[in-house]
Amino acid sequence: MLHLSQDPDADELLSEDPLALLIGMVLDQQIPLERAFSSPLDLKKRLGGRLDAAEIATMDPDELSKVFSERPALHRFPAANAKRVQELCRIVIDDYEGDPAAVWNGAGDGSDLYRRVKALPGFGEQKARIFIGLLGKQLGVRPVGWEAAAGKFGQPGTYMSVADIVDAQSLGRVRAYKQQMKAAAKGGAAQPTE
Repeated sequence: MLHLSQDPDADELLSEDPLALLIGMVLDQQIPLERAFSSPLDLKKRLGGRLDAAEIATMDPDELSKVFSERPALHRFPAANAKRVQELCRIVIDDYEGDPAAVWNGAGDGSDLYRRVKALPGFGEQKARIFIGLLGKQLGVRPVGWEAAAGKFGQPGTYMSVADIVDAQSLGRVRAYKQQMKAAAKGGAAQPTE
């Protein structure tokens, strides 16, 4: 079972529902990752107890934005992320016959998997590689070339991203790594140039 939100019910949903996992990844930016990955469960509750890609894809955008904005908001930027999640669901319906797991289960190899994931809303290069690392390391999704597609996030024994979080201790190690990277980036930017 995944342990990304550190909430047993939310993590169970992420582990069992590929759409919930994709939504969590979309929301994993500019908010604490535990909140991003607990938001799919909150969204499910607010939508009457189910996450249905077709239903979300066809919802009135303003209505979905209201659902995201209810307190506590599902994201720091609820309207923008409601739009991203709705677009994600449209892609699942239009390109993957309503099956969110087909995004990765249908991939021919690591390059194809990267292309498919990166085409999703809210998935830039790094997030796509992190998600591929998560799929490979924790969910056994390992088409030929997945490690290359995941880049450094596919390496074993690292603590760099959600791909490496398996419990509270590993979450702490990932958080410490991210703080080190931010400090290094600030230190590098503050260095005088000659």
